[in-house]
Amino acid sequence: MLVAGFPADAFGTNCYVVATAPGEQCVVVDPGIGVIDRLDALLAEHRLHPAAVLLTHGHLDHTFSVAPVCGARGITAYVHPGDRELLADPAKGLSVDLAQMFGGRLPYAEPEDVAELADGTTLTLAGLEITVDHAPGHTGGSVLFRLPGAGSPWEADQVCLSGDVLFAGSIGRTDLPGGSLPTMFTSLRDKILPLADDTVVLPGHGPATTIGRERATNPYLAEVVGMGGAGPAAPTRGL
Repeated sequence: MLVAGFPADAFGTNCYVVATAPGEQCVVVDPGIGVIDRLDALLAEHRLHPAAVLLTHGHLDHTFSVAPVCGARGITAYVHPGDRELLADPAKGLSVDLAQMFGGRLPYAEPEDVAELADGTTLTLAGLEITVDHAPGHTGGSVLFRLPGAGSPWEADQVCLSGDVLFAGSIGRTDLPGGSLPTMFTSLRDKILPLADDTVVLPGHGPATTIGRERATNPYLAEVVGMGGAGPAAPTRGL
């Protein structure tokens, strides 16, 4: 399996491509702001042909380039229905100050072909079997994408693209419209903690990690299992 990616210049949002091998079809995950040229170069480097775009959630820093990526290739964008409206109006997911910061300076278009994701389903795309886990908290429609990790660069049993649900040492912020810290803790308890320790986590921001590392060191996971004392500070990472 081929997994490659890079952080966007804006917000450091990780954009990934996943394929069974070089020269094959692939899925693109979270094409954010200003990624088109680097994404095209990465696809050319590995001779990849996008079959779909997967969105971990609907925030603008993860979805901004979805329309041009999909439109240039006639492919479908997949998003959970909880965040479907953010593809049409991304300002609904922004705080007042963020909305003012973006203003009218960034052109945005909704992709023409959108399919909705359902919790627990398995997508078969580009020769990959991708399990969808609805994990709200950062947004109402946040999801995890899990794939068998055999043949991946890490040779793990499983790879999890976690979006802004789980980061190395932290979690996504919950103070934006649609966010909820109690809901996030429920997602961490029900969707993250049951995963095997050797599961490789590819987050929406920052470096890769593993479930085992986060179980041992992440203060938010410690809080979920009742070991956090007074509790960690409110998360602030992500858009």
